Amino acid sequence: PKEPSGSLSADSIKIKKEVANAFVKRQKRFSLYERYFESYKNPMEQMHERCENYPPCDYLSDQIGFSLAYNRFFG
Repeated sequence: PKEPSGSLSADSIKIKKEVANAFVKRQKRFSLYERYFESYKNPMEQMHERCENYPPCDYLSDQIGFSLAYNRFFG
């Protein structure tokens, strides 16, 4: 139903909950398995983060490669 001003009323644009849920999906919660692997970092990833957090190592890794830079500073 239109109002006298020509705009739609609030009641005419509402949709049922079932219709809304058909195209708006909530994200599922993580399983325990996914939470474990999200929090666990493999040793290589830990090494990369350690090098990235130390500016001289990060800079040198762009120049000569990660493994050589990491070994120079932490090896």
